Amino acid sequence: MPSLDDDHTGARIKEQRRLARLTQRQLADRIPYSYSLLNQVECGARPATDNFVAAVAAALKVDVNLLTGPATVTEIQQGRLAAMVRPIREALDLFDLEPSAGRTSPQLAELVTAADTVCQDVRAAHLRKAAQALPDLIAGLTHAAQTSPTTATWQALASAYRTAHDVALKVGYPDLATVALDRMGWAAERASDPCLGAIRQYKRALGHKRTEHDLGRRLVQAGHNLLAGHTSREALAVTGQLHLGASAVAAQAGDQTAVASHIAAARELADRIGGEAREVHWLSFGHINVSLHEMGASVAMKHFDEALKQARKLRLPPTTLTSRRARFLVDRAVVEMETGHIDTALTHLVEARRAAPEQTRYHPGTRDAVTGLLHTARRTPDTLNHMAAWIGL
Repeated sequence: MPSLDDDHTGARIKEQRRLARLTQRQLADRIPYSYSLLNQVECGARPATDNFVAAVAAALKVDVNLLTGPATVTEIQQGRLAAMVRPIREALDLFDLEPSAGRTSPQLAELVTAADTVCQDVRAAHLRKAAQALPDLIAGLTHAAQTSPTTATWQALASAYRTAHDVALKVGYPDLATVALDRMGWAAERASDPCLGAIRQYKRALGHKRTEHDLGRRLVQAGHNLLAGHTSREALAVTGQLHLGASAVAAQAGDQTAVASHIAAARELADRIGGEAREVHWLSFGHINVSLHEMGASVAMKHFDEALKQARKLRLPPTTLTSRRARFLVDRAVVEMETGHIDTALTHLVEARRAAPEQTRYHPGTRDAVTGLLHTARRTPDTLNHMAAWIGL
């Protein structure tokens, strides 16, 4: 089955042909080119000439750019996202400027509550709501830290930066997410908070898991070093989360032994904590989180049969955060699709969309699942057509 790495013009022609409910033979009958050439173009064996693409676009009644341009989100969606994150980017640039003359900030208690609220919004998958609140929140906390710095102020600012990272990453702006993490580290240092610093290293490691295994591993170790000697419930939860991050990094490198070791270490820490540590920086570290990461590692290593067994054993409690539930549903859809359960995969995608539409729309796993279903389904039901159009295919 073609993967997302096969994102050539022929693959996009095939996707649009399937959406139009045409066979290759039916499309070939509508263009002045042979069935054989169409077949070779779709599988990537022959390049698509400009005239060929123009003929196909006319036959399918789609814009040529849909066949030749990046197959991510539509231009309208991208424009809306850019407008949403631009004020966040500007707020992140305030960190080393002189305080604005005459500006007054809300009381610290109000700012701390607001920082916790936007973090909660992201966990509830209300990304747009969080994005709208972040610029003023970051500006207010930056001003407060510049004019009357306290540990609580720096901690709240680091938390707001962490939320900016989460929003940026979930809507497909990894460059902005990296900037937000740099700011988080800057604020965490001034707060002298090793747990916040370790969470930042955990998130940095996840940003490198697909490209550089050794760098990701070293970042996780840097997080562990920050927590050396700390035995509080908070420190144990963050340490466990670092092990989960290490399992994700190892899974991308195909290191099954390291995955098993880190999952076991995280599970032992979950035993020590007892219950889910939801109060620790919205990590919700506990046995459910460990099981979700174990399944995620199997998906990353393409052990789909094992991932399916793990997924079917998982029972998420009603208190599971919406963002986590939606992520599980998308991963489950990928697993079901890869193991040939087409209808079940589509059902899970629909459930994920219903639970967290903003998050699901831009999650790369959603695109993996939808693209795979388009390639493997014997028919393209209306639900799949609508899902494909919704994510910009």
